[in-house]
Amino acid sequence: MANPARPLPTEPVPVTALKGVGPRLAERLQRLGIRTAEDVLLHLPTRYQDRTRLTPIARLQAGDEAQIEAEVVGSEVAGRSRRFLLCHVADGTGVLTLRFFHFSPAQQQWLCQTGARLRCFGEVRQGQTALEMIHPECRRIGTDAPPVTDRLTPVYPTTAGLQQFTLRNLAEQALAQLDEFSLLPEWLPSALRTPFQLPPIPEAVRLLHQPPADTALAELESGRHPARRRLAFEELLAHQLSLRRLRERMRRQAAPPLAGNGGLRRRLRERLPFSLTAAQQRVLEDIDADLSQPRPMLRLLQGDVGSGKTVVAAFAALQAVETGAQAALMAPTELLAEQHYRNFHHWLGELGVEVAWLTGRLVGKARRRLLERLAAGDIHIAVGTHALFQEDVAFAALALAIVDEQHRFGVHQRLALREKGRQGDSCPHQLIMTATPIPRTLAMSAYADLDTSVIDELPPGRLPVKTVVVPDNRREEVAARIRQACRSGRQAYWVCPLIEESEVLQCQAAAVTAERLTELLPELRIGLVHGRLPPNVKEAVMATFKRGEFDLLVATTVIEVGVDVPNASLMIIENAERLGLAQLHQLRGRVGRGAAASSCVLLYRPPLSDVAYRRLAVLRESCDGFEIARRDLELRGPGEVLGTRQTGEQTLRVADLLRDQDLLDAARYTADRLLRDHPTCVEPLIRRWIGSGARYGEV
Repeated sequence: MANPARPLPTEPVPVTALKGVGPRLAERLQRLGIRTAEDVLLHLPTRYQDRTRLTPIARLQAGDEAQIEAEVVGSEVAGRSRRFLLCHVADGTGVLTLRFFHFSPAQQQWLCQTGARLRCFGEVRQGQTALEMIHPECRRIGTDAPPVTDRLTPVYPTTAGLQQFTLRNLAEQALAQLDEFSLLPEWLPSALRTPFQLPPIPEAVRLLHQPPADTALAELESGRHPARRRLAFEELLAHQLSLRRLRERMRRQAAPPLAGNGGLRRRLRERLPFSLTAAQQRVLEDIDADLSQPRPMLRLLQGDVGSGKTVVAAFAALQAVETGAQAALMAPTELLAEQHYRNFHHWLGELGVEVAWLTGRLVGKARRRLLERLAAGDIHIAVGTHALFQEDVAFAALALAIVDEQHRFGVHQRLALREKGRQGDSCPHQLIMTATPIPRTLAMSAYADLDTSVIDELPPGRLPVKTVVVPDNRREEVAARIRQACRSGRQAYWVCPLIEESEVLQCQAAAVTAERLTELLPELRIGLVHGRLPPNVKEAVMATFKRGEFDLLVATTVIEVGVDVPNASLMIIENAERLGLAQLHQLRGRVGRGAAASSCVLLYRPPLSDVAYRRLAVLRESCDGFEIARRDLELRGPGEVLGTRQTGEQTLRVADLLRDQDLLDAARYTADRLLRDHPTCVEPLIRRWIGSGARYGEV
């Protein structure tokens, strides 16, 4: 293997250095993330075709993928509104039709000349009168036909205007230069590869692009082949190294130590109408210790729905205020930001702590006055949405940034909030909260740069919410259930999720539902809340519901997080099959917050798909957020669970966190060894797999 202490390789070979790659092709390749010859080698096939043998036409069956060699015996152009080319070929054992819907006169003449000999590969289908192939890959051959390949043929992920033969040609060129230009230097010492039986990377890459005919096809396509595992391992290792390096970089930065005298926190504890759970106290000890240090806290706080993360955030913010500094809490929606603001104002206002709510809808003199007070330090805690990091917002001494439901923000938004508190080399502490429990598999990979605290205990007296799944043709039974709950003095929610990709249509659906329920349940007081209501109206409706002046609240998913009405004991969720597990679990968490037994009814429109059935079954079987998150990972994949598809965070190219989770411990161990014994190997591995995406981990 290459010496790990070798100097870094020269500049990457641009993909335009490969034969036939001009500006237009380079642009298409860039859509696939291919910018260098090295990227070509790491753009792996998703499946393979067996073109290592010729099949006689007589032995073909519909559904086969097969390769034939035959002579053209006739052709014709047919069809009226949609013209297509039919080419009839024979090999002495039978006749087959080749059908082309897209063709040019030149292709017709080249392909369908009677007597021409063709080698074709494609899927065999049953035509009207005989077997046929639609748009097979064909080439003309002479009497000295080349032998069939002795390797499986790769099929690559592609994009519009990019053909398979182009990608295969580029892969062959890059493989030819693999050794000559040292395109993929080996950065893993053999002593670290051997315990895990990992082949050298050039050997693994060659096999994946050009596997011998006897390679186990099922292993290749399932991602379990040792060659693919070798690349998956290195990618997971690179992510570990990137996050460790970012953590080291952050730890080397300064942050204001926030020891505080504990006075405000002691007074808050005395005034709270409830006692903190042992889990909350344990988490607060972690945060207290972190904030007291002169380096930035980087802590992820996980807690299931209703576990009491908000009050933990309030204690953390007070620790900053006690030292004369400021704190900011950013939430993803205005409704959740309002809820946090009301809680903070209620708990901390009597302590003389100035809490402000900064929303994008605050304009004119009121906004200018609030910003002046924030910049002067008169406001101790600012609560808001993304409005907190707008350009005209300045803090006097922001020392703690709290981000709630962090996966809902884009990475650049979270970086921007941190930059608001930077003063020279000093940056604010960070507390990242989520009520979407993250399975250990994901946390080990995606949050390796953060310390983690978990509130794994619900407040005393909380009962699990009973969940039932009901088809929507039983609405009258559900309405009767609402009537019964409200007659006993309880309240209920009826949630109308997103039906179309339009907030307007969503709100219309909620309004129509409210009208229908008013007709069906005339004796009940029914309120309506949705995202297009002005903030003051929304707040008034929620306050009215919380006071018990509405029996039933019809709402869109704006109530998903943050709403706390202990008297509400019944929730109906329409079109539940359209929502993910995490969102359903969050919505269900709006009930069961008091002492009464609570229920959640998941209404669905039959028939259910297999995935939707399994998703709803998980909710019926479990109230454990971590178990639900694990099952969500199995059903939807890591990109959905973490929200990375919306936020633009770095995604994995080869590894799969679910399939390759058994490699994570080995990757962590190897990361420790590399950082300690082979530090010169670290940067090349990060650059190979992550590149400029590494900065995202700083949030």
